[in-house]
Amino acid sequence: MSEHIIIFDTTLRDGEQSPGASMTLDEKLQIATLLDEMGVDVIEAGFPIASEGDFEAVSEIARQIENSVVTGLARAIPVDIDRAGEAVRHARRPRIHTFVSTSPIHLQHQMKKTEEEVLEIIEATVGQSRNLCDNVEWSAMDATRTPLDYLVRCVDVAIRAGATTINLPDTVGYCVPSEYRNMFEYVRNNVVDADKAIFSAHCHNDLGMAVANSLAGIEGGARQVECTINGLGERAGNAALEEIVMAIRTRGDVLPYATKIDTRQLTRASKLVAMASGFTVQYNKAIVGKNAFAHESGIHQDGMLKHAETYEIMRPEDVGVRATSLVMGKHSGRHAFKQKLAELGFELGDNALQDAFRRFKDLADRKKHVYDEDIEALIEDHITEENELARVMSLTVIAGTGGPQKAILVMDVGGRHVTEEATGSGPVDAVFNAVKKILPHEAKLSLYQVHAVTEGTDAQAEVSVRLEQNGRIESGRGADVDTLVASAKAYVAAVNKLLARRRLHAQGVNAA
Repeated sequence: MSEHIIIFDTTLRDGEQSPGASMTLDEKLQIATLLDEMGVDVIEAGFPIASEGDFEAVSEIARQIENSVVTGLARAIPVDIDRAGEAVRHARRPRIHTFVSTSPIHLQHQMKKTEEEVLEIIEATVGQSRNLCDNVEWSAMDATRTPLDYLVRCVDVAIRAGATTINLPDTVGYCVPSEYRNMFEYVRNNVVDADKAIFSAHCHNDLGMAVANSLAGIEGGARQVECTINGLGERAGNAALEEIVMAIRTRGDVLPYATKIDTRQLTRASKLVAMASGFTVQYNKAIVGKNAFAHESGIHQDGMLKHAETYEIMRPEDVGVRATSLVMGKHSGRHAFKQKLAELGFELGDNALQDAFRRFKDLADRKKHVYDEDIEALIEDHITEENELARVMSLTVIAGTGGPQKAILVMDVGGRHVTEEATGSGPVDAVFNAVKKILPHEAKLSLYQVHAVTEGTDAQAEVSVRLEQNGRIESGRGADVDTLVASAKAYVAAVNKLLARRRLHAQGVNAA
């Protein structure tokens, strides 16, 4: 019997802390629902004290999730803990997750506290959390730079105060695997009541070792792993859920553990998080990258044709990747299209299906081959448009060597059609200037990125845009066979988020 490893997903909390990765309430609910369906044990839904929006998101996820434990994060501050307790109280299986720094560098420069004062804080705040909720997780922030003897004292106090899970995070991605494993072994061997709590690993990827360290933590006795879809997270990110789960599944010979994750949902989850966060997945990303199961080398292709295991240690279908993509075209009927959407994980009502089918036919008339990725981009782009305050109706661009380039843009703004013309130093600049005429703002463009969804000169372009204003970052994404139209959609999507935040601020709502 393989030991069960608890999968704790923090995409909606630690993942969303990536600059520019903020998600709407609807996006968070979609992701949380999918995490629950795929078998995630614990969903960290947010940081309730951070903003009213975060509190509402955690509360709504707590109400809707059927199976997973739902937890909210809280600093070791009484008001934070009360807020987290209030946010998760409607969950079927609630948890409060509280943390405090323990390393000398944090105590000296951030906390301004002595070791003894921190021990008193741990006892008081874990006890407060336990009075609100039977399931309490305590984290030693910057545990891997904390002297082991002091870390043992902190953990001992936390368990005696009522913590049921102890998290020893590599907060700054500092450890190497052997150190991380040794830390868990030392603490578990020296804390008297260590068997009364589950130990948890939480690793950041600053040195590219988050997954390796997480697996080392398991070998050292951790039975919970904290991770995110696509490795999303602050700085270089967190340990990637899909990599940890598939490492355990694939290498059971040296990792005799098991998770409850339905791995066939991993690719779907990756695409949903990428769409919601605006952070595209690199092509060579392990498990869920576009090239993860692609083979171009003649030697590799020959081996694959003779026996798949010559160059693939996992089956594509086990992570939700289809073996063939080119199956749809302009002659496909509505029934086949509906079946394809179901395979891709989309369930649409009659009206939405009719509209999606029309958009598919339009796309099929404009490009020779329609791949699964094209259909996904088309549907996801439409879902994004439905939630927009303003959207692109039509675009005409006049470009060439003579310059200046000119864009004529028609947009729907709150049900009213607005037309503007603008020039620029290039066609994209002209398009963005036209958008700014219709939706005025002072944000700075910090990222403009284009990549093809599929191959060929008629491939759909997927554009990602990031805007910065007053320390805030908003991102947008758009897809179209016309790169300029995709650019306009992406830019407008980012501006929509910017204006929505501005409107909330004017109403006195903290949308941080």
